[in-house]
Amino acid sequence: MTTPVPGTADEDPQRAEVLRLRAEVRDLRARVHAHPLIAQAQGMLQERYALPDAEGAFSLLRRASQRYNVKMRALAAALVSTPRPDERSVLWFPRRVRRPEPPPAFLPSDQRGSSSRGAVLGAVLYRTLDVVGAGMGNVQTVDPVTRRLHIERHTGLTEEFLDFFAYVGEKGTSCGKAASEVVQVTVRDVEQDPVFSEPAREAILAAGSRACHSVPLTTGSGACVGMVSAHVDRPLDDLRTTQLTALDALGAQAGRWLAWHERTVLGDALEHLHALGRAQRAAGTHGS
Repeated sequence: MTTPVPGTADEDPQRAEVLRLRAEVRDLRARVHAHPLIAQAQGMLQERYALPDAEGAFSLLRRASQRYNVKMRALAAALVSTPRPDERSVLWFPRRVRRPEPPPAFLPSDQRGSSSRGAVLGAVLYRTLDVVGAGMGNVQTVDPVTRRLHIERHTGLTEEFLDFFAYVGEKGTSCGKAASEVVQVTVRDVEQDPVFSEPAREAILAAGSRACHSVPLTTGSGACVGMVSAHVDRPLDDLRTTQLTALDALGAQAGRWLAWHERTVLGDALEHLHALGRAQRAAGTHGS
């Protein structure tokens, strides 16, 4: 069998097939992570609203997800991790105080007040890369169920990197350290820094990253709800005070927006889900 020469036309079909298979594996892994959670949410909805089957519960989840433009897994995670409503109440959160969307300064002015989660996370990522002077990076958010960081946005990173760091705990990475201590963390040389486990170090170096900087996304109370990390292909000097100050402000603005989104947009989606469930239960009661 002839081995394709790198850079030739013979290599292109094989490379395309490898990329396709890697994308398929990532999709399967995402489904594996999401399926048990969604199944748990379906079971809770069936029990709570006397739904006849899991398919009906899934339909309610899908309708609320689509109406409020939130991912199905995010809605399922919110349902599972939020105390159940008083089923006699029309509202899930009768005492909830609605606040206006905080206007992050890093967003273009025409996007403020009507921005999507994806747009906000993308703007956070690219602003961070600009401040650090990096070409690679990712944004992670804290999963409400597992409490681990998981990647939501990224640029310039390899498929292997995304697979390895799809979910990250407190130990073995600079972003995990930054999240647990709620501080910015600079790794000037990935090869030498003891913060990494050896498998994590190998995965980062294989992606072409030689240094990185992580910034916590924090709420007004100081809780870490996410992380943005910039990666560079060379050893990194300590960042200047002006850079660190700008990144602190960025992390605070983004964290407050994420907290607002969870409290308001996800809260609205849960309220809608509760209304749909109550309507289904009433229809079932009247039809029996």
